[in-house]
Amino acid sequence: MGEFENKEREEVFSKKVRAGKRTYFFDVKATRSGDYYLTLTESKKRLDDGVFVKHKIFLYKEDFEKFTEGLTETVEYIKNHQEVVEKRYEYSENQEGAPTRIQNDDFSF
Repeated sequence: MGEFENKEREEVFSKKVRAGKRTYFFDVKATRSGDYYLTLTESKKRLDDGVFVKHKIFLYKEDFEKFTEGLTETVEYIKNHQEVVEKRYEYSENQEGAPTRIQNDDFSF
């Protein structure tokens, strides 16, 4: 039965976003009844012991619109009240994944 439950919770889609010292995971999973939901995970290496600490948010499809409205309104507030310079990172395979920062004035989501 455990194996069946694991198959029910398999990721349907996954997007990994590296952003400097943090990595964000956007994972689509399915409930037992087949409904999709989203998990947002932030992973960051703890400086004192090198352990990766993860924080997770579950977002269900009936909340997508309200969540998006709240996020957009909050981000727009910050952009309208302070200068926001988003950082762009490129990862080079030959440098063991060391990030190279590229600044870009593209503020779109």
